[in-house]
Formats: sequence, C-alpha cells, structure tokens
Amino acid sequence: MVFRLVLGCGTICRKVAEQVAERDGRVLVITDDASAVETLRDESVPARHADPTDPDTIASVDRPDVIFVAGDRTDGNRTALELAREQFPAVSIVAYLGGHATATDRSQFAELADHVVDPTEAIADYALETASASAEAAIELRASLAGIDGRLAVVTHDNPDPDALASAVALVDIAESVGVDADACYFGDISHQENRAMVNLLDLDLQNMAPDDPLTDYSAFALVDHSRPGVNDQLPADLHVDIVIDHHPPRGPVPGDFVDLRQEAGATSTVLTEYIEHFDLAFDPATATALLYGIRVDTNDFTREVSPADFRAASVLSPHVDTSLLRQIEQPSLEGETLETIARAIKNRIERGSVAVASVNRISNRDALPQAADQLLTMEGIETTLVFGFDDEMVYLSARSRAADVDLGETLRDAFDRIGSAGGHADMAGAQLEIGILGSADDEEEVESIVSIVEEVIINRFFEALETRPGVPVGAYTQTSEWLFTQRGGSEDGESA
Repeated sequence: MVFRLVLGCGTICRKVAEQVAERDGRVLVITDDASAVETLRDESVPARHADPTDPDTIASVDRPDVIFVAGDRTDGNRTALELAREQFPAVSIVAYLGGHATATDRSQFAELADHVVDPTEAIADYALETASASAEAAIELRASLAGIDGRLAVVTHDNPDPDALASAVALVDIAESVGVDADACYFGDISHQENRAMVNLLDLDLQNMAPDDPLTDYSAFALVDHSRPGVNDQLPADLHVDIVIDHHPPRGPVPGDFVDLRQEAGATSTVLTEYIEHFDLAFDPATATALLYGIRVDTNDFTREVSPADFRAASVLSPHVDTSLLRQIEQPSLEGETLETIARAIKNRIERGSVAVASVNRISNRDALPQAADQLLTMEGIETTLVFGFDDEMVYLSARSRAADVDLGETLRDAFDRIGSAGGHADMAGAQLEIGILGSADDEEEVESIVSIVEEVIINRFFEALETRPGVPVGAYTQTSEWLFTQRGGSEDGESA
C-alpha cells in the first residue's frame, strides 16, 4: 500500500490532498494551520496539526513512499524539503516552490527534490497546454498524411467560396511538405467575380472535377470547409474519407480517420493557418493572401462570428500577404447581370416586419444571390433577408440576418431539409432545391405557372419557419412541396458564403 505524505497545506494543498486521498493507499497531511486540519478531517482526509519544519515532526512519521511539500511560503517549503530529504534520502519528493523564490531557492529545490513545481512555469504550461489543442491536432494530421500511399484529393464543397478554396490550397501545401502529392479539387463553378479574381490573380492550382470523373487517380481524400462526402459535393456518399477539416456545425455523423471540426473558428482558413504554423512551413505569398481573404470573407471583415483565433491568424498571415493583389481581389468590377439580379431583388421584395424575401426568377450566376441578399439587408428596418432564383431544374436560396434572435442555418433546415438541402451559420445560410417536374413542363406558360407555385411555397415555408419555435415541424405546405420537389442528393451544409 502506497503511503503519501503531504507537508504543509497552502493554496494548492487542498486540491492535491483531495486527489491523493481518492487514490489507493494511505495519505497524511501535516500542517501547522489548525483550521486547515479541521477542514481536511471534515472531508475525511487524514491530517495532523504539527509544524512540518520541525525535525521532531518529520522524525515521528513512518517512512512514506512519496512526499509532497505543499506550503505557500518558499522558506518554509525549503526547510521542510531539507528535513524530509535528510530523514528519507531514498524517497521520491515533489516540492512546491512557493511564490517568492530566489535563484538560490530554485537551485536548492532542484538539488533536493525529484520534481519541482514552479508556479510561474505551471501557469505558463497551463496556458500553453490550453492553447495547444491545435498543436496536438497537427501531430495527428502529420501522422495521417504520412500514412497516405499515393495521391491525395483535397475536395471543397460545391461552387467553393474563398474560405474553401484557400483551405484546400493550404492543405495541399501542407501535404506536399511531408512528401504527399495532392490536388485542390472542386465540383461546380467558381462564378462570383471576387472568387474568380482570387483564383486568377493568385494563380491558384485547382482541379475542376465532373461528377462522372473517375476517382481512381487518388488513393486518399480530404474534405475542407464541409464535412460529409456526398453532402454539398458530388463525391459518393459512401466514400472513405481520410481527413476532414471544417468550422461548420455538423449535421449528422462525420466520417474520417482524422477529423478537426472547429466550430469556434470564424473560418476554416483560420484552422489551416494554425496548421501551417505548427508544421513550421514558410508561408507562400499566394496561399497567405488566399487564407487572409478567406477569413475576411467568412467573418465579414471580422464583424460576424469572429473569434480570437481569427484575429491571431490574420496577424500571422499579414506579413506574408501580397496587399496589392488583395486590393485587386476585393474590388473587382461588378458584372451587369449581377446588378440586374440585385435590381430584381429590390423590385420583387416582399416585406413582413423586419424580413424581406425576394424571388429574382431566372439566373445563370447563383453567386449574384448572396450579393442581392446583402444588398437588401442594407435597407432601413430590414434585419433578415432571403433571395432565391431558378437555374434549370434547381432553385438556389441565399439568406442573411443581423437579428440576434434568428438562426438562419436552423431556419433554412427547418423549412427546406425535407424538400432539398439547406444549412449554414446563424447569420448567413443557403439552400438548394430540385424541382422534379419543371423539366417535364410543355410550354413557357406552364413553366411560369410552376415557378409561381414554387415561389409561393418557398416564401411561405421561410416565413413559417421563422415564426415557429425551434423543433416544431413545418408542415403546412408539405404535400404541395413534396409534389413539386424531389430529393436527389444535395447538401446539408448549404451555402458557405
């Protein structure tokens, strides 16, 4: 049976004594603080009222297996340590340095004790340990990458935004630093003018994949800025995923040998910036510029769902960013079609209280929708917006909100998950719905009739979801909705930007 002796009972003694008492074996606390003795005994911790710096006190104790010197005062702890070492030369001793140690004290403690607890170092170690979750994750990521035999596909969500693109390019850099060949891949289009400017000006190396492309060129797969294969990407839903790095809240189980979901981060680019740091890699200017832009877009220039980690990542990236290119990316010329979409959203809007909803009818560039939703949000008295448009047999929705009591991600999921796919953040979300019968319409008049019905369904379901408390099913338009829409594939992450 292990006998643990605690000499002195200062600030840290109580916690140590409680934990020691819970372990197998015997414990005894010796302290000259009578009130501490009484308290410890009330908690069933054996304690003796005596002076731990008195040689007779130490001499009266049976030989312990472990000694912990735990007073607050450095001088008292030093004396107790000297007596304990003299009396029990072969016993393992852990000594608390106390709060006013000199260089001489540190030297003496190091000489006499097997382990020294320095409060200054302990605080620093705790702070580092608290902040080192990403460091441990980096070690695990390195091990995951090292286990890949072949080429890695780093896949973004469909129609990727700057955060997804930057994260993919950064993970490719990390993978190649450990000898793994990798490609940054995406399905869909990069149609937003700022996103295209980012890709072109930074000359990002990206692979545009088609749904029928064979995946045999790759032996491993990573998902960035989304977390499930077949959900907001066009990968097989049962694909084995090796790595997942995302900052969105997951909707369902997340597959992957290595999974890092940082919901507290404002952008996945923030997480990748930390990984580049932990891998001790030099920041490529193009990658650094992309990462900073990704953070700024996803946090709306550090005003939306921003965390301390996002500010820190921005400060780390800043010295490596090509500011001239960044300015060009941020100020591309608006296309005429985008301006027309914004104009239709303003003209067609329906306002109910602080909410504005607008159908812009036919679109060929879905990236105009979030810009229109942002524009409606600038109108006086408007706090929540939804803009949607039709492209072939698909309906795309983009929503924005600055209302404290609105969670758009949950609202869109409540309204549209049964008839499509939806998701996102509390203040920024999206959805996509497939109109199963639009393609079979015989003439333009019939198409317009179907579009009119779909518009009514979307508007009503959105308002009903906003007004319904969380968790209550939205069912008023279920029959009409399920007749109009089919559920083939789709995404639960919705729109990321």
